[in-house]
Amino acid sequence: MALTATDIAAVVEELAPLVPGGRIQKIVEPIPGVVILEIRIPGETLRLLISVHLETPRIHLVTERYHAPFTPPPFCQWLRARFLGGEILRIRQILNDRIVRLDLTVGNDSWSLVAELMGKQADLLVLDGKDRILVTLHHASRRVGSIYQAPIPPTSRLISPAPPAEEPAGDAPRFPVSAKLEQLYRGREAQVAAETLARARATNLRKSIKKYTRRVEALQGDLERAAGYERYSRYGELLKGNLARITAGQPHMTVVDYFDERLPELTIPLDPAKTPRANMDYYFSKYRKYLTAQKEIIPRMDALRQDIRHLRAELGSIEQGIWQPPSHDERPVRPRAPRQERGAERRGPFRRFTSSDNLPIYVGRNAQENEELTFRFANSDDLWLHARGTPGSHVIVRLEKGSEPPPETLKDAATLALLYSDLKKSGKGDVIYTKRKWVRKARGQAPGSVTVTQDRSLYVQLDRARLEAMKLRSQ
Repeated sequence: MALTATDIAAVVEELAPLVPGGRIQKIVEPIPGVVILEIRIPGETLRLLISVHLETPRIHLVTERYHAPFTPPPFCQWLRARFLGGEILRIRQILNDRIVRLDLTVGNDSWSLVAELMGKQADLLVLDGKDRILVTLHHASRRVGSIYQAPIPPTSRLISPAPPAEEPAGDAPRFPVSAKLEQLYRGREAQVAAETLARARATNLRKSIKKYTRRVEALQGDLERAAGYERYSRYGELLKGNLARITAGQPHMTVVDYFDERLPELTIPLDPAKTPRANMDYYFSKYRKYLTAQKEIIPRMDALRQDIRHLRAELGSIEQGIWQPPSHDERPVRPRAPRQERGAERRGPFRRFTSSDNLPIYVGRNAQENEELTFRFANSDDLWLHARGTPGSHVIVRLEKGSEPPPETLKDAATLALLYSDLKKSGKGDVIYTKRKWVRKARGQAPGSVTVTQDRSLYVQLDRARLEAMKLRSQ
């Protein structure tokens, strides 16, 4: 049921003395086609409902709060980005028509909201200071960009602000026209708003359950891979007692397994390119990965599974029709991952990793962070790396003064330099490295541009196992 022009005139006459000078402090679109402006005036807050819903186009004040959807619709987001804090200048009705115009200013900009409350043609339009249509609630693209033409007769009825009316005596409502309209529409629209909120919440819950389930599956895969390293502590200890017997380039080593009471012989694979000690350190590092997985991954999986149970219980209450939306004072909150689930890469400035030798590695995220990382954070003896001849991140390895990077740390850092560069797609390429003291700013160039001297080059290929190991150590 739509309002008549007479009804609209009565509402505007009720509002005209109050809203000029008021400021918009909140905007919600609880259901499609219904926008509520919270307008702060001296001593109180008014809630102005503007509905261009096809079944109930109208405008009036409301006393009840409506639940905001979990994700504001695009039109509501557009209004919030531009109108919050705006000052209302006037409200008027176009004579003999069901059109209400709300003029306001935000900073130095002038805007207008035009509510066309005409049944199936109802729409809410935003005009700029030259009356050009910028956006409409019902996305009438054919009108966007054109100058708004309202059916204004030679004499338009402008209701000028008047002194506020005195408080009515007794229990009579202060805004009788709005109170009558709110009572008339309250039941059906509240039901629609609750149903809309429940559907939005259910969609959000299903997405979160799916996302959390994928995370559990990924963590389970990490745990299973790490489980294969449980025996590597034994390998490392056996190699430690036989380092003197290992020769360069040896592909394997047969030793007596004194961890087994039967004392069997055990053949341990070796990397011929590594030194005996590097082979030993490799097995110890893999065993540390196993211990880290047991300590970190299992509690994270338990926390995620508990979150999934809670989300499924809430979804079940929605499907059974017994779900209750949050109280009016609570804002709907999007489910978030547990704190430990959010990656360590995002803590503080720069991406942060730990090398195979437990040395810190820092990676810039953009040109400004590259500049800060290299010239304000890094020490002169730190190792600096960058993919050769292509845009990419600066990489810093923190080193003790006068020390050289261990071979595995160098490979770790070079892999990161390749990963965070334009060479990532090819998966291979050259990475240059040098001491930070041999890196200089490039004069007159954009932030992050440098010149390098005394650099060396290392050819690397992306090694997913190496990257996963660094990620796990950095958590």
